Amino acid sequence: MDIKLSDAAEQYRARVRSLLAQELPADWRGIAALSPEEREQFDRTWREFLVEQSLLAPGWPSEYGGGGLDITSHSVVAEEFARAGVPQHVLLTDPVGMTLLGPTVLHWGTEAQKQYFIPRTLSAEIRWAQGYSEPEAGSDLFGVRTRAVLDGDEWVVNGSKIWQTAGAHANWIFALVRTDPEAPKAKGLSFLLIPYDQPGVEVRAIKTMDGGAELAEVFFDNARTSADNLVGGAGNGAKVALTLLGFERGSGGIALALATKLELLRLRDAMRSFGVDDVTLRRRLADCWTSVHVMHCLALRNLTVAASGRPPGPESSISKVMMSEYRKRVTELAVDILGPRALTPTGMPSKVNLGPQPLGVDADSSTAWVADFLHARPGTVYGGSSEIQRNTIGEQVLGLPREPRPVPATKAG
Repeated sequence: MDIKLSDAAEQYRARVRSLLAQELPADWRGIAALSPEEREQFDRTWREFLVEQSLLAPGWPSEYGGGGLDITSHSVVAEEFARAGVPQHVLLTDPVGMTLLGPTVLHWGTEAQKQYFIPRTLSAEIRWAQGYSEPEAGSDLFGVRTRAVLDGDEWVVNGSKIWQTAGAHANWIFALVRTDPEAPKAKGLSFLLIPYDQPGVEVRAIKTMDGGAELAEVFFDNARTSADNLVGGAGNGAKVALTLLGFERGSGGIALALATKLELLRLRDAMRSFGVDDVTLRRRLADCWTSVHVMHCLALRNLTVAASGRPPGPESSISKVMMSEYRKRVTELAVDILGPRALTPTGMPSKVNLGPQPLGVDADSSTAWVADFLHARPGTVYGGSSEIQRNTIGEQVLGLPREPRPVPATKAG
């Protein structure tokens, strides 16, 4: 089934392709094919090009530095960039700022917050980390304990956050904090923007099982931020946080579906390179292709909802659970195709940690496939575990009875 967007979207697609053809060399094979030195040089000028051509956030309002187009334009850019093998998010913190914080501030923020934070996010003067999970509040989003107390015209913050992707490269963090400890769990939370550059903030990198350090934990010890940096109003943090999670789960769905198709073609080439011709493995590859098409159709549905101006709803959990479970399945297939090669990985390293590798990664690089396998494991936990997503789908989308909650313990009389 060939599904196309509107004529206006397809005209914009032609413009994006023309810009890419003018900017990229004739022998371009994808960003992953560049050496580290070439990649560093490319990145220095590429992000500037994206800002100049309004390709970093084409769907954001022009008064804040965006492209002034509709939300569909962002999907078109992301899809064409995936097809061409170039990044739309150059900095490690760009995905957090561009797909999470920016849309949330545009939806919930005051005019002053939009005027201040959106242009600075685009220019990378402000680089964001996400402050949701805590050591005792992972999937239990509303169980966070980090406190914020209003002191004059500033909030004083104490507590800690963990598992910040690219957190060590950020200079601001948006955090879900408890501003009313007497209120029920969700009603006592607020969404606060906090600068790193102050004595009360400590950032520590976390080493992951693949040997990298893409994650961080952040500690607040009487850290301060302006009272004006509260987004959505005091006590409304749960609604703001869920809106942001909806943007996270629904962002770039069409481009991600294309990237997963390109990954399957790379996996097919790996089977041919290794001389693997097993009917069960071929059937599993076909099953993955079917799943990707389903996710593509779902992404188009989500894009239609976003284009109507509505914020993401609980339906975004469908996209989250499908993609995270799919990532486990396809990378398990890759390891099975590798066979004993997975025990002694060789070849070029992976280029991204979350999601399919970009164009330019060799199909027969067992190092890259094994890294993808490792990174797919936590995908069913971060951003809300698959169990939490299934509960959300059952209760809030399908209208099934709520899962029984534990009864709070009572003190003996």
